[in-house]
Amino acid sequence: MAQAGFEFCTPIQAQSLPLLLSGRDVAGQAQTGTGKTIAFLLATFQRLLEIPAADNWDKKQPRALILAPTRELAIQIAKDAELLNVEAGLRIAIAHGGKDYQRQRDNITEGVDVLIGTPGRLLDYQKQGVFSLKFIDAMVLDEADRMFDLGFIKDVRYFLRRIPKPEKRLGMLFSATLSYKVSELAYEHMNNPEKVQVAPEKMMGDRIEEWVYYPANDEKVPLLLALIERLQPERGIIFVNTKQAADVVWGYLEGNEHKAALLSGDVPQKKREQLLKHFQDGEFPFLVATDVAARGLHIPAVTHVFNYDLPQDVEDYVHRTGRTARAGASGVAISFACEEFVFSLPEIEDYIKHKLPVASTSDESLIEPKPRVRPEKRPVHNRNRNDSAKSRRPRRNNKRQGKAPEKMNSNADKQ
Repeated sequence: MAQAGFEFCTPIQAQSLPLLLSGRDVAGQAQTGTGKTIAFLLATFQRLLEIPAADNWDKKQPRALILAPTRELAIQIAKDAELLNVEAGLRIAIAHGGKDYQRQRDNITEGVDVLIGTPGRLLDYQKQGVFSLKFIDAMVLDEADRMFDLGFIKDVRYFLRRIPKPEKRLGMLFSATLSYKVSELAYEHMNNPEKVQVAPEKMMGDRIEEWVYYPANDEKVPLLLALIERLQPERGIIFVNTKQAADVVWGYLEGNEHKAALLSGDVPQKKREQLLKHFQDGEFPFLVATDVAARGLHIPAVTHVFNYDLPQDVEDYVHRTGRTARAGASGVAISFACEEFVFSLPEIEDYIKHKLPVASTSDESLIEPKPRVRPEKRPVHNRNRNDSAKSRRPRRNNKRQGKAPEKMNSNADKQ
């Protein structure tokens, strides 16, 4: 810990670690960026170092299982684990989709103490007999609410039902939100867990300065460029709701001399990791992202978050905004309540329990954008698509009208 530069506990660490180190299960809630990952890794490491393995352990099967909902989060957890493992000497392996299928499999079969991964890839390996669940001494479920959102909960329950009983292992569940269904999961598969909540009634950090603008759809790009020019963000993430919008925003940033990385669901895993590394290293001042990047990523020193599109899931507002003001730093979160997504704002304000301060678009010196750059290797129909909301709406209507024949064709194909 000293070598890694840690001196003081964050609130979630201070409340959860004494319980975990004494052998108590914990279901913890805290806003993003408050140190949940270090808390459950420390408890996991200490458990494996203190508690002897079973007599029949073959020294190859995992003794700790950490489940994460996304590849990016699994990779970040593994990086933090390696940071803390310098002196512990534990064997850490990671398993996630997207790449390195055989390499990950080989790393596990060679022997592992701490196995970190996403449910899908781990389930694949486990059903092949690549590893056993019989010797798990510590179980971690990270971002449990996201597991429900992404439809992974059946896979999660598969693991929870096959590892040793709750009283024979240490159980940890950490999440930014503890909904009823998440709490129910905790009490079903954990040993009377202690509930630890850090300021649950306040969703947003005190150090985040929030603003909302009400631009017309055709004002969003000029407004974004104007705010970038005025605020000069050192490192900013611009969140959008769709891959098409990500292409458009990235193209205008690049076309107007703002170097940016583009991160959406169709970016291959290897390239995604490279983009995130370039952004973290400061090579790109901006990252344009869909919600694939909203949760779990620890990107240091993000000064500004722009909700170019208001999220349609209220919890995503918290997770997006939580990319800034991490670990005691301050940050700015600016949202565009445009014609298309303004209807999400009342639910967001109700969820975060405060009104967003309003800023006027007319107070900004809007910048007429230069032509946008087109992302490489995108389908032609995406490149020619008109960017205005008016042109998108008829396409959605036409698509809905075409559902019935598509369904008939699909059934005919199956038959």
